[in-house]
Amino acid sequence: MRLSAGYTRFAVLAPSSDRVKVAAARTEGLFLRSLDALGRLEKLDVVISPVRRMVRGVPLGRCRDVLHGLPIGHPLHPALVQVPMGAWFSAAVLDVVPGTRRSARILVGVGVLGAAPAALAGWVDWAEQHEDQMRTGLVHAASIAAAIGLYTGSWVHRGRGRTALGKALGFAGLCMAGTGGMLGGHLAYRQAAGANKAAAVRRLLEEGWHPVGRVEDFPVGEAVRRELGEVPLLVFRQPGGRIHVLAERCSHLSGPLSDGKIADGCVECPWHGSVFRLSDGANVRGPATAPQPSFQVSVDSDGTVHVQLPRAGRTTQ
Repeated sequence: MRLSAGYTRFAVLAPSSDRVKVAAARTEGLFLRSLDALGRLEKLDVVISPVRRMVRGVPLGRCRDVLHGLPIGHPLHPALVQVPMGAWFSAAVLDVVPGTRRSARILVGVGVLGAAPAALAGWVDWAEQHEDQMRTGLVHAASIAAAIGLYTGSWVHRGRGRTALGKALGFAGLCMAGTGGMLGGHLAYRQAAGANKAAAVRRLLEEGWHPVGRVEDFPVGEAVRRELGEVPLLVFRQPGGRIHVLAERCSHLSGPLSDGKIADGCVECPWHGSVFRLSDGANVRGPATAPQPSFQVSVDSDGTVHVQLPRAGRTTQ
């Protein structure tokens, strides 16, 4: 029996039996379909709407941008997650080492405490995502909440001398945390939540200057959408005549910036409220953590507007 090229991932780890490999490939397909189905689980929307309003309504002020990760240029949540996951995994290792009960309990407690800021950052990011991402994210959050509950019980029982029960709850909590981590990876990489959606712009353009129209094609004070190859552009002409050009799709979740509000030299994404400076594309307010590609602008003597993106077209082979 010959196997198709599709039987490659789980099947390659299976013993060299055609029947086992076929079963592994089918299991892989079911596993991936189940993960993808979470994003289409519309029944979760009745929970998502009120929770989203609640998260958005928390008066965090400028701390909201910090939790998004604006100061570090990428989402903060994945970095904060390292504390509870590291502490809990270390506790599991100590649970199989004699004479380390006290140290293991300390690590369990550190993980529970460290989960709080990680969860807060995760919820803030979650409230500014697309529907399919929020559905997967809600299941991810439920898995982590179960892990926190199990580890809290583990910490309590360990303190009361019920070490065996505490260890059992700890291992159960690690399984739930691992499940949540797997869902988080699916959310981040397969569904692209948190990734910079404008990162590919430089690779989609050729280097050099490119015409995008004439000056009169861009009314003063009005956002105009133009396309340069595969890349949509936002062109804005100021009252003084200066022209600013940015990549038009928001780096957060590809919102159309040309439909956004322009004020005080900035454009606000109409989808999730990220604010970018027109002069250089810098992100002034989240949830976006990456800036917009900003184009250099040149106007010929005949009024033709040319744009150039620095370092465009450069790739490493």
